[in-house]
Amino acid sequence: MPAISLRGITCRFDGTTAVDDVTLDIEGGSLLFLLGPSGCGKTTLLRTIAGFHEPAAGRVLLGDRDITALPPERREAGMVFQGYALWPHMSVLENVAFGLEVRRVPVAERRRRALEALDLVHMADLAERRPGQLSGGQQQRVALARAIVFRPRVLLLDEPLSNLDAALRLEMRNLIRRIRDEVRMTTVYVTHDQSEALSLADAIAVMRQGRVVQRGTPQSLYRRPASRFVAEFMGRINLLPSTVLQAGPQGGTLRTAVGDLACDACSAPQGAAVLAGIRPESLRIVAEGPIRGLVRRSVYLGEMAQHEVETAAGTLLVLEQDPGRASRAGETLALQAARDAVIALTD
Repeated sequence: MPAISLRGITCRFDGTTAVDDVTLDIEGGSLLFLLGPSGCGKTTLLRTIAGFHEPAAGRVLLGDRDITALPPERREAGMVFQGYALWPHMSVLENVAFGLEVRRVPVAERRRRALEALDLVHMADLAERRPGQLSGGQQQRVALARAIVFRPRVLLLDEPLSNLDAALRLEMRNLIRRIRDEVRMTTVYVTHDQSEALSLADAIAVMRQGRVVQRGTPQSLYRRPASRFVAEFMGRINLLPSTVLQAGPQGGTLRTAVGDLACDACSAPQGAAVLAGIRPESLRIVAEGPIRGLVRRSVYLGEMAQHEVETAAGTLLVLEQDPGRASRAGETLALQAARDAVIALTD
């Protein structure tokens, strides 16, 4: 049985539909990302699970229990807000223990559990400080400890790393994953950052205009997006206008302005206009290949080089791993891509 089940969830604000008939199952102990651009409905859906929004239609189930009408404090869900929402007049320890105090946990017990939660996020030695004396990363750790201290069945994270710099984001990613692995708590994480989702998630649900348009593992969404929107949102991709020469679940052939490309699978009928999608890192520089073009710009990045290659089908982005030279600007390159790296997209 799923830990959380959403059944036909619809949310409206002033006549605008923010979440549109979403049905989603979240397995126990898993880390699911709700991923999408600003305004797609992901935070509204998260807040509906938490109990801060009542849906216009649909049900929220925790296990087999319908919690749609329950207030947030009765949902067994801990939430970490984007802005941390720590009490400035309370110490770190008091902030973390507050949820236990509301639940009438005895003083000694709540202190012990609050210190355990702080220790889990490596903040126990700062228990007596006030939030204003902490860095952004430290405040985020306190907010995470506060969310898990009462041992909720579900942890909800609303873009928790958006206010941190790049180094702190990486550190907090590792911390969140470690805590999830240790506690095995069902976690729903909202972000618009695909790198966070790809590096942390067990599963990702991509949202657009209030709907879940594709769900899968990070690898399946990156390598087998179901649409142009998902393909572009999950990372950089080259899109070549193509026509289907051969189609089928076992393989297909796409005709492009730079030549015919084999792909692993193509559901579009023969003769259909599609886009051949190829990730920049999947294009290989070879002595002879079906794609030829002139390097207009080349940027050396150390472990890789980024080339902009002008071809008959338009400019392609190529990522060359472990480059042997700093620049290939002005060179004519031959390129190829393995058939399992070519994606046939219908929109």
